Amino acid sequence: MINLENIHPLTDFKRNVKQFIERTKATKSPLVLTVNGKAEIVIQDAISFQETQKRLEQAEAEVRKLKLEALQRDINLGAEQLRNGQYTEYNDETLPGLLQKIKERGERRLHSQED
Repeated sequence: MINLENIHPLTDFKRNVKQFIERTKATKSPLVLTVNGKAEIVIQDAISFQETQKRLEQAEAEVRKLKLEALQRDINLGAEQLRNGQYTEYNDETLPGLLQKIKERGERRLHSQED
C-alpha cells in the first residue's frame, strides 16, 4: 500500500535524490513521483521489490494450482456422469437452447456477484 506521505514531485526527488533513496530503503515503502501533479513513476528499494515479485509469483502459482484442481474435479464429475448415463445429447436443433441456458446462467452469476 502506498503511503500518501510518500508522494512527491519529480523535481523534489531530483534535488534530494540521496535523502529520498535513504528514506525509501529505511521505510521499505514505495515512493510515488509526480509530474504536473499526476503520478508517473514508483520507486521502491530492490529488496522490497524482489519480495513483492516473489509473493506475486507464489500467488499466481497457487491460482494455477487451484484452477487445475477445479478443472480436474469437473473432468472427474463429467466422466462419472457419463458412466452413469447422466447426460443429454444435443444436436443442431437443440444446441442453441443449451447455449442460451449457459448464457443466462452466466449472466445470473455475474449479477449476483455485483450485489
